[in-house]
Amino acid sequence: MTPEAGDYLDKARGDLDDARKIMSIHLAKVAARSAYYAAFHAAEALIIERTGKVAKTHSGVRAEFACLLKNTMAFDRALLTFLAQSYKYKEIGDYGVGHGVMVTEAEAAEAINKATEFIERIADLLTP
Repeated sequence: MTPEAGDYLDKARGDLDDARKIMSIHLAKVAARSAYYAAFHAAEALIIERTGKVAKTHSGVRAEFACLLKNTMAFDRALLTFLAQSYKYKEIGDYGVGHGVMVTEAEAAEAINKATEFIERIADLLTP
């Protein structure tokens, strides 16, 4: 694994650790946002490892990640979908206003669980 990919994977693990700590004080919206970022940075680790490039946007990361894995059976489709679907937690955390914009503790816990799986699978793919 290149040092750059390792740095992104470390960042992902740090974000996941943050998500767990934040969840322990019942801030579901912030915990879910951190879980999204954990998966996002893990995806960046794979992208930089495989292409040598860093995508510049969230949509660019999702598109490049999907392209890299579209013919790979080693990666669970549900986890690929998680990266796209969990982007909503970033949007809610950054821009959401009003009473209808919320994240439940159950949703945040599920996001943390999926981000954990996501990072583990990326780490497996990055290990020779």
